[in-house]
Amino acid sequence: MQGRLDCKYKIITSLVFFFILISSNICVSAEEKAFITTRAISAELAKQAASTAYKDCRSKGYQVAVAVVDRKGMLMAFIRDPLASPHTIDVSQRKAYTSATYQASTSSMIDREEFRFTPGVLLLGGGLPINVAGHFYGAIAVSGAPGKKVSGDIDEECAQAGLSAIAETLEFSD
Repeated sequence: MQGRLDCKYKIITSLVFFFILISSNICVSAEEKAFITTRAISAELAKQAASTAYKDCRSKGYQVAVAVVDRKGMLMAFIRDPLASPHTIDVSQRKAYTSATYQASTSSMIDREEFRFTPGVLLLGGGLPINVAGHFYGAIAVSGAPGKKVSGDIDEECAQAGLSAIAETLEFSD
């Protein structure tokens, strides 16, 4: 008799455990999605932003390099004036990487000492996140123009010109 009770107890316990397991999975499934949806900037728009920023700085008499990166900080488009210093290549890419990975302008992070030694991060003005209509796409950065009031302020103005050139297209695209 004791053996039958033990068997029934094990079956009942297993069924209760099974129903708890199923109900907890249903709760988790209702809250979690199987995938996430993101937006990515196209190569064409990345090139347009870089070209516009480059032309804006060039019209002001500055030789610069411009980098546009995706949301992970990976290079999408790059342009460099033939007379720009060689260091502008790495600096523009690192500014763009910094802006993309922190989703903030590099000028707003200049005083953030805790980021100073993070690999690949460069805390100089000139990098802007491409964040349009609540969607984050990546970043654009310029290097090579001298500072007017603070280091990187003209670089940032040129980057803003590139960003403004594509903002409407991104805002009204589906």
